[in-house]
Amino acid sequence: MIKVGVFGASGRVGRLLIEDLKQEKGMSLSTVYVRESLEFSIDPSVLVTNDMHVFLNACDIVIDFSLPEACQLLLEEALKSPKPIVVGTTGLDSHQMNLLKDASEIMPILYATNMSLGVALLSRLVNIAASTLEGFDIEIVEQHHRHKKDAPSGTALTLAYSAADGRGVDLDKVRVSGRNGNIGERSKDEIAVMALRGGDIVGRHTVGFYNDGEFIELNHTATSRNTFSKGALRAAKWLVEKPKGLYSIADCLEL
Repeated sequence: MIKVGVFGASGRVGRLLIEDLKQEKGMSLSTVYVRESLEFSIDPSVLVTNDMHVFLNACDIVIDFSLPEACQLLLEEALKSPKPIVVGTTGLDSHQMNLLKDASEIMPILYATNMSLGVALLSRLVNIAASTLEGFDIEIVEQHHRHKKDAPSGTALTLAYSAADGRGVDLDKVRVSGRNGNIGERSKDEIAVMALRGGDIVGRHTVGFYNDGEFIELNHTATSRNTFSKGALRAAKWLVEKPKGLYSIADCLEL
């Protein structure tokens, strides 16, 4: 039985992980980390702690859906007490990404901005389309609920990197995330990533390839956050016995 620790238990996906683990074969919830206290009841057999060291020692693998600052603290502590970690937190800055890479040198870490099978496949298709549809303009639009804090979404950026890789360009040099005023014509190489926020949209990502006379749009819509929680549990089962290294959801799904 794989003992799972949930980091970010008070969040939307964290709470779903706790519920989904009740039905998951071969896995059980052993501990959750909270800074103060849980706002909902939990099985009394589960260890609830605000001690990071105690938390890490009480599980076989950690699933993290928290905030960038909290994820950073987790990784810093994990460097002292290595543990397989599935990281689903988005909005990590360059320092936090470097910390994640450093941690993967001594423990297995799976980092994914989106845990769904559909998005993993979409990312692969975007890469193929970008390399095949030479001369097509690439525009990415993502939509999320009003409470999402980071923009563009981590998934949108992942898709943008896939497109840039297919085109053989540096995304940091060609990405556009806003247009306003008399900015002139669209440049040949730019890849636009636009964010919409409103209501309770779980997540919708559209990657469009536009040319004179025709266009293609690849779209993924998440209708339930269980897509992410169940995907994270699948990733955890796969990761727990892997050697140290940095893995992606595509590695887990063998795409």
